[in-house]
Amino acid sequence: MPLENFQIATAADAEFLVELVNAAYRPESDTTGWTHEAALITGARINTSQLIEIMAQSHIVILIARYQQQRVACVQIENKEQHSAYLGMLAVKPALQMAGFGKQMLTYAEHYARTQLGAQKFVMHVLAARTELIAFYLRRGYQQTGRFSAYPLSAGVGIPKQSDLKIEILEKLA
Repeated sequence: MPLENFQIATAADAEFLVELVNAAYRPESDTTGWTHEAALITGARINTSQLIEIMAQSHIVILIARYQQQRVACVQIENKEQHSAYLGMLAVKPALQMAGFGKQMLTYAEHYARTQLGAQKFVMHVLAARTELIAFYLRRGYQQTGRFSAYPLSAGVGIPKQSDLKIEILEKLA
C-alpha cells in the first residue's frame, strides 16, 4: 500500500496534525498502535500554538502524506547547520501503523531533506527507553551516537512518568 500525494503542511492542516501526532504519540487507553509512548509520558505531545510556531519557522517543513485520499502520516524536517537535517514528529494514524507507512514517510523525508535541503546527515531524537523504536530506526540505517540528553521538561511536550527519562540521539549519513 503506497502512500501518495506528499505535500508541505499549511496552517489549514494544523488541527489534523495536532490530532494525528497526539494520537500516535500519546493515545487514549485501549488505542492500537505500537509506536506510542503513553506508558512513559503523560500529557499532549503537541498543541495547536506549538505547531503553528513550528510551522512559522522558515527552516522547518512538515510533510503530510495521503492514502486513498485521506491524510494519514506526517514528519517534521528541520534544516540544520553543517548540511544536516533533523527529522522528528514522524507519525502515522495508529490504526494504519503496521501498513509500512512509517517506513515510506521516513524514506520520503530523507529524500526531501537530501534533494531540497542538501542534507548529508539526518539526526533524530528518540526516547532511550523506546528500544523497539530505536531498533526500527537502526534497521533503516540510523546509528546510535552514544549521545543523550535529559527529557526536555520545559518544552511543554508532556511530563515523564519516570524521573530518569533520557533522549538518545541517532544519526544517519545521507
